[in-house]
Amino acid sequence: MIPTAEQTAAADAFEAGDHLSLQAGAGTGKTSTLVLLAGTTSRHGRYIAFNKPIALDAAKRFPSSVTCKTAHALAYAAIGHRYARRLGGPRQAGWKIGMALGITRSLHIAHQEVSPRALSHAVLRTVTRYCQSADPVIADHHVPPLRGIEDADHHAQLVDCVMQFARKAWADLQNPDAGSVRFDHDHYLKMWALSGPRIDADYLLLDEAQDTNPVLEQVFTTQRTHAQLVVVGDSAQAIYGWRGARDIMTGFDGTALSLSQSFRFGPRLASEANRWLAIANAPIRLSGTPAIPTELGAVQNPDAVLCRTNVGAMTEVMKHLASGQRVALAGGGESLRALATAARDLKEGRRTWHPELLLFPSWRELQEYAEHDPAGRDLRPFVDLIDEHGTEVVLEAVDQLAPETHAQITISTAHRAKGREWEHVRIADDFLPPKDTDEKDANGVPVPGPIDRAEARLAYVAVTRSRNRLDLGGLSWIHQHPDGNP
Repeated sequence: MIPTAEQTAAADAFEAGDHLSLQAGAGTGKTSTLVLLAGTTSRHGRYIAFNKPIALDAAKRFPSSVTCKTAHALAYAAIGHRYARRLGGPRQAGWKIGMALGITRSLHIAHQEVSPRALSHAVLRTVTRYCQSADPVIADHHVPPLRGIEDADHHAQLVDCVMQFARKAWADLQNPDAGSVRFDHDHYLKMWALSGPRIDADYLLLDEAQDTNPVLEQVFTTQRTHAQLVVVGDSAQAIYGWRGARDIMTGFDGTALSLSQSFRFGPRLASEANRWLAIANAPIRLSGTPAIPTELGAVQNPDAVLCRTNVGAMTEVMKHLASGQRVALAGGGESLRALATAARDLKEGRRTWHPELLLFPSWRELQEYAEHDPAGRDLRPFVDLIDEHGTEVVLEAVDQLAPETHAQITISTAHRAKGREWEHVRIADDFLPPKDTDEKDANGVPVPGPIDRAEARLAYVAVTRSRNRLDLGGLSWIHQHPDGNP
């Protein structure tokens, strides 16, 4: 490896002992750069990976002086092993856990019946949100909103009921031998964080720092007193804020450097990526590798189709299966199966446990919500898909999915595609433009609304997955949007 000037600057800053924030754009050799840094010293380091496969792959590349683990692996070694008897226990419905905690009656809020099943789910979600936070105790703001009772006063009534059971659930989880609540990995991670752990290392490398849960951020930053800290990631790929993650790259107390030379694609795709980086107000712009002739244009036989939503992915899966192709779905089909099963329950007159749909007593009410309520706009494609094909056809399609190694085409959400790359990529049609405003231009045409920065970041992730040819497809509207042509 011949380091670029940016990589050399990062190595020099690391060797000088600086705490370091390294913005690494798509395809810029992030892991190679971290290996380069580790090679400049014989000190003991720890690389904290986003997930286990990344940690295992990194262990093959880093020198032996660096231990590569996930945060959960560190927490398990310290505390989680005490709860081994409860980990991996049999799955059971949330309402059964709720019943064991004492949830036996419905709650009536604003003419809505919140069933024991819905309350049980809200309690378990509250505990999860607490475990992902840096908060020392479980609190009201950890209670999730429910569709249909978003009003502040109505939500407060939900909070009053949920909190008593959430505290009881957290107390149940403290018993290492037995309990009613199913014990999982986020529980011992939170317990580890509450213990004020000291990670034994001379320096720490935190990967994917733009999507860090506050609980891990708290543990990581408190190591500053004895270890050199390096955070690496891409602020423009911070796409998990909706589940509580935070970008700790921005505002990090340390030397700020960047990697902007992409080795994945050429200058034309870099220009398209920079369009979205500008909209997202990202701190970097990319340069493509001139020797890589990446093109933008129609792709007839893509290796991957990237979708905005699970519903969009379901639509693409069915379309390509109907054409006789072997189709894989990144991450597997369980999320699609859960949505289709929930739809079947509603259509057959049963309430569903699915978190997005559990407050709807019937399929008809969901149809009306998706059709007429602005908050239900995202559910409209799902309702249309089920109405057109039926739940059994969708479930049969999920059963026909192939492993990626044997598939002709991979369907993925943009979230699942992060960190991945393919030769030929097409963007699916469910990346919708923002709604028009009430204003009109000189020709009387409605003025498009501004592009949300979170949506721009997701689009940036999607367009930077291709090595050879990108079909903008569902994002082609950017050519007519004023934000895309400043």
